[in-house]
Amino acid sequence: MNKKKRRMEFLFVILLAICVYLMFFTGYPFYIKLIAGIFYLAIIMVSIFSLILENRSAPHTLLWMYVLFFLPLIGYIFYLYSGQLYLKGYLFQTKRRNDREAWEKLTRTETKPDLNFLLDQQRSFAKFAENASVTPISIATKASVLKNGDETFTEIKNRLQKAKKFIHIEYYIFRSDRLGKEIIDILIQKAKAGVEVLFIFDAAGSLSLSAKDIALMMEAGIKVHPFSPLKYGFFNQKFNFRNHRKIIIIDGEIGFVGGLNVGVEYLGQDKRIGHWRDTHMVLEGEAVFNLQAVFLLDWEYLSGERVLESYSANRLPVQEGEIDGAVQVVASGPDTQQGIMSDFYYSLISSATQSIWIATPYFVPDESIRTALRVAAAKGIEVRIMVPEINDSFLTQYASRSYFPELLRYGVEVYSYQKGFLHQKLIIVDGNLASIGTANMDMRSFHLNFEVNVFLYGSSAIRDLVAHYEEDMKDSERIRPVEFYKRGIINRSKESFARLFSGVL
Repeated sequence: MNKKKRRMEFLFVILLAICVYLMFFTGYPFYIKLIAGIFYLAIIMVSIFSLILENRSAPHTLLWMYVLFFLPLIGYIFYLYSGQLYLKGYLFQTKRRNDREAWEKLTRTETKPDLNFLLDQQRSFAKFAENASVTPISIATKASVLKNGDETFTEIKNRLQKAKKFIHIEYYIFRSDRLGKEIIDILIQKAKAGVEVLFIFDAAGSLSLSAKDIALMMEAGIKVHPFSPLKYGFFNQKFNFRNHRKIIIIDGEIGFVGGLNVGVEYLGQDKRIGHWRDTHMVLEGEAVFNLQAVFLLDWEYLSGERVLESYSANRLPVQEGEIDGAVQVVASGPDTQQGIMSDFYYSLISSATQSIWIATPYFVPDESIRTALRVAAAKGIEVRIMVPEINDSFLTQYASRSYFPELLRYGVEVYSYQKGFLHQKLIIVDGNLASIGTANMDMRSFHLNFEVNVFLYGSSAIRDLVAHYEEDMKDSERIRPVEFYKRGIINRSKESFARLFSGVL
């Protein structure tokens, strides 16, 4: 059925192209152009009817109706390849089913930790998060915060050089620049020493990873798999669903996850971008395997190998020690429940009683999150949103700003980070609940990208996140409502235009 549907969609593209050509680029008689126009409208109306039957929100449906109707051919192609046709899960359904079964099997044999030491608010969110994601919560994990690229990559390279058994690595962007080559050299050295190295890179995000470097890794015995190669994804829309995860697992003892990809710009060494503000995390203990399971399920999907069970059987025993809060690793994307990360963010925001601090490079929230933020601010809860002054995307920068007026009216504090590019993805609630990971607060992270976040409950690492946020506040300027409302018609027009594309940003 899906193959038949895809063939029909691409037949429509070809027919629409022929119709547009006949109407605008030929000297054929009027009646032929009229027939082509009628045929074009018939295809668009069929597509619109199919869209209506999907029962999306009225504004979303109307937006795509306008795009289809008023942008000849281009609108249809944009709709087709924006991922809209497959948000209901036609793609990756096998991976989604297999992954859920695997998580249920892993958690079935585990003893649930006693979370009575957590606050009621923390336990309530933890219960929701565990039920929604089917991923376990650990009280035997140490989480540490790594600030910016210098600190993060110094630690990563140091830990990689100490690897003895295996290295599992997965990145959205991995460049063949100076930093990338330094890490590749370590991986090759380790592989030649007998360490197992499994390497996943996103085919679109890592376009600058050279074929030569890939060949060198494979010659050294490193197993390499690209996620969703573009040449295979064009005709089924998979190329629009990207693996945005950043994961490193070393010997099952150490796990890295967060906002930093591999490239010199993440060290702040790109002159065009300048200072790069980001946050990464290192995990030690029980939750490392949960992060590794996210990687292994991706590896099984790409390679066809069944490896999770053997790694699960040989996982390191849990080390008893002083409890430092709780840690939960949660994956999201087309291989999980639709829109689950948006649900997590909504629940996290709604649980606040005192403060909500958010830092995100891309702020394109859905209606539920905007409502939660407005309601929290109206209750007198301190709500802060920090975004970069200059973004790396025109559409995202102005789409983000289009949401400021409604939030400012309710007392939400919006801050513009001035020092450079803010790329961390962070939510801190009441100073004792936090989320850090790869998922931005935008529609692409909520619906199209494969992401992974770490939720912290009462962990001492949250103190570091709070301290760093307060430091970032010193490098930020608050957007004042009166001044913002005076912005010119040109800026307001840019914002309104960019917001039209919010569904795919």
